[in-house]
Amino acid sequence: MSPEMVVEIGQEALWVAVLLAAPILLTALAIGLAIGMLQAATQIQEMTLSFIPKLLAVVVVLAVAGHWLLATLTGFVLELYQSIPMLVS
Repeated sequence: MSPEMVVEIGQEALWVAVLLAAPILLTALAIGLAIGMLQAATQIQEMTLSFIPKLLAVVVVLAVAGHWLLATLTGFVLELYQSIPMLVS
């Protein structure tokens, strides 16, 4: 196995990690930003106000995109397992 192959596998793994984390993180970011603007407009300074809406939004995203997330991760792992004979030789 050459160093280039290791780097390529690492890059692909990082890309899959970004793809898996993006929907969850972007949803939490959008909800946090919206609630932050609402808090600034109404001058409500409660720190825990954004926790429950973010939690609910992340649960909804996981319910909606969970199948795609699992399929993406499974596809990457299967591709990696199938490439083991080529990587060893």
